[in-house]
Amino acid sequence: MQQQEYQLYAQQALLGETIATHVYLHIRQERIVAIGDKANPALSVVEAGPGVLVPGFIDVQVNGGGGVLFNQQPDTEGIARIFQAHHQFGTTAMLPTLITDSADVMQRAADAVARALADEQAGILGIHFEGPHMSVAKRGVHSPDLLRPLSDREMATLARKDLGVRVVTVAPEVVSTEQIKELVSAGLKVCLGHSNASALQVSQALEAGASGFTHLYNGMSALTSREPGMVGCALADEKSYAGLILDSHHLHPISAKAAIRAKGTERIMLVTDAMPPVGTDQSRFAFFGSEVQREGDKLIAPGGSLAGSVLDMAGAVRYAVQKLGYSLAEAVKMASFTPAAFLGVENRLGTLAPGMQADMLLLNHSSEVIQAWIKGQSSGHAPQQWSR
Repeated sequence: MQQQEYQLYAQQALLGETIATHVYLHIRQERIVAIGDKANPALSVVEAGPGVLVPGFIDVQVNGGGGVLFNQQPDTEGIARIFQAHHQFGTTAMLPTLITDSADVMQRAADAVARALADEQAGILGIHFEGPHMSVAKRGVHSPDLLRPLSDREMATLARKDLGVRVVTVAPEVVSTEQIKELVSAGLKVCLGHSNASALQVSQALEAGASGFTHLYNGMSALTSREPGMVGCALADEKSYAGLILDSHHLHPISAKAAIRAKGTERIMLVTDAMPPVGTDQSRFAFFGSEVQREGDKLIAPGGSLAGSVLDMAGAVRYAVQKLGYSLAEAVKMASFTPAAFLGVENRLGTLAPGMQADMLLLNHSSEVIQAWIKGQSSGHAPQQWSR
């Protein structure tokens, strides 16, 4: 058992938007209680080693990992395996994400997350229901046979109070503004996505309380000169958040930079939309009666469309730094503070500061994860074979 109170010494640490040198973080129980440039002689010192200490990454869209698809194993063991696969790449908190499925599977997934939260299972903040109340026209790999309007039974599942932070992705042409208001009143974060909605429909959904967009550009009506579509509304809206999948396949780097320029690092979140192969050498997996193939770092459904990703959060941060030219501070902000703010947990997660939960990462010069801590407890060094 590790110490409950100690000082962590970091040669470099990202404090806010500044990389400070020779930093001592006083950690008591699960939290950072003080940060300074001198050691407290009354406390033992643990050295983090060479690298930059940053806040842990928060992923709001994780369908699978470690060989598990949440839909296929909606239980606490499945959740744990998914989290462990992503944790080695810097994810210290996440939302297990259920792709469009039956009401029974939705119920089982909700029960599993409720148990994980009751058991204080590491890294689990709540649940993201991506569907099934979405557009057939923009369904992607979601099964058309399972897409449907929002029923009272599903509303009851979504409104459960034992699920932590709850996110639901809906299409505003399928879910009414009154239903969006009801979801928001029940405490859910409503994201818009997999939708062919007009700009008017999107604007009405935002006015009703929707506050996010799921994987911006992908699975949504495009921006054109006379019809802004969902993409145009997302870029123009100053208050809403949007996820970006920076995996070289889901969007062009210029599109990614345009989104970040329009909404800022305060409103753009890096997400993985990850599938089972993350953290494994799995080359294919079963998916709703078909099979998804892995080709390098791309997942292809039988019809040729993208089927999620094999992206991890450290990889997304590296892409933002190395391919898009953002600073490490800006990239980490989009992977930590911004998703925390969207989920409403920024008072305890997403930054290194006194009073915050001690979820931390040590990154090397290539933004690879060397070591990770959750609630001040080291989870060890990242396995060398997963570094890339």
